[in-house]
Amino acid sequence: CGQRTITPSGNKIAGGKDAQEGEWPWQASLQQNSVHRCGATLISNSWLVTAAHCFLKARDPKEWNVSFGLLLSDPQTQRSIKDIIIHENYHYPAHDNDIAVVHLSSPVLYTSNIRRACLPEATYTFPPNSDVVVTGWGTFKSDGTSPNILQKGLVKIIDNKTCNSEEVYGGVITPGMLCAGFLEGRVDACQGDSGGPLVGADYKGTWFLAGIVSWGDECALPNKPGVYTRVTYYRDWILS
Repeated sequence: CGQRTITPSGNKIAGGKDAQEGEWPWQASLQQNSVHRCGATLISNSWLVTAAHCFLKARDPKEWNVSFGLLLSDPQTQRSIKDIIIHENYHYPAHDNDIAVVHLSSPVLYTSNIRRACLPEATYTFPPNSDVVVTGWGTFKSDGTSPNILQKGLVKIIDNKTCNSEEVYGGVITPGMLCAGFLEGRVDACQGDSGGPLVGADYKGTWFLAGIVSWGDECALPNKPGVYTRVTYYRDWILS
């Protein structure tokens, strides 16, 4: 898991950049009636993890399909969905437990462009200020348009104490959440899609899933970093 076949050039990203073929092979697009709605992350050949809030208006698996590949307009592989399992303690509009798993109708074949991300152990830490990457088709952009090609943005982990400080999110960050971005505000955090991956690499270059794009105030405002569902916190739930 967590391996990619290409090592991209110029991976120090400021702002959004087009991703390259095979760079983020675990990224999937969740589509409702063929319209891209959310990102998701492949964690095995048959299962994806995403955000619970993606399914607020539509929980029927028949309405959804999944596509893999860099371009929304030209998917490499598509699958229908057998089952959507939403965390039993997710209660909109609260952001807690914003996680769901999706069971594909049939397994995907791993290729150079389709791979799974590693699920970190519950004790795995992504240190504050370490580099992580958020990817998606950028439907967070304030004008609402979505690029056709997958976008990537480099952000930094922000510890929960800082993220909970009065000038940032003022106490609403729970242990199941993780913050990433820049306190000075930048364009980067807009690259993600709800439900999509926030990943970090270990020293060997293996990519682990740190977070699931969950919420944030607007787009790249100062003191309003992105808030993600903390994957280590929900590891046991995902595996169950």
